[in-house]
Amino acid sequence: MEGLLKLSTLVIVCMLVSAPMASEAAISCGAVASNLGQCINYLTRGGFVPRGCCSGVRRLNSMARTTRDRQQACRCIQGAARALGSRLNPGRAARLPGACRVRIAYPISARTNCNKVR
Repeated sequence: MEGLLKLSTLVIVCMLVSAPMASEAAISCGAVASNLGQCINYLTRGGFVPRGCCSGVRRLNSMARTTRDRQQACRCIQGAARALGSRLNPGRAARLPGACRVRIAYPISARTNCNKVR
C-alpha cells in the first residue's frame, strides 16, 4: 500500500510539473512516472533492480528522441526526485541507467541543469 501511495504521489507531482510544459515536448511527466514507477522501491530502499524498472528506463530512453524530449524527461525526473525527498538515494538514482545498461546523455542528479541537456 505504501508503494502505491508513493507512486500516486509521484504521478500527481509529475502531472502538475508537466502541465505548463505540455506543448513543449512529446514526453509527459505522466509517461515518465509510469515508465519509472517500478524503480521506486529500488531507488528508496535498495536491493535488486526489477526487470520492469529497466524495461521502463529503456522505453523512456527510446521515447526521448529530441532535445526537448530529453530536457522534459530531465525536468520530470527532477520533480519526481523532489517529491521523494530524503527517501531517494541519489547514488542509486545516478547508477540506475548503467544498472539497466542504458546510456543517457546527462547525469541523473538533482544538480543537473536540464536546460543544458542535448
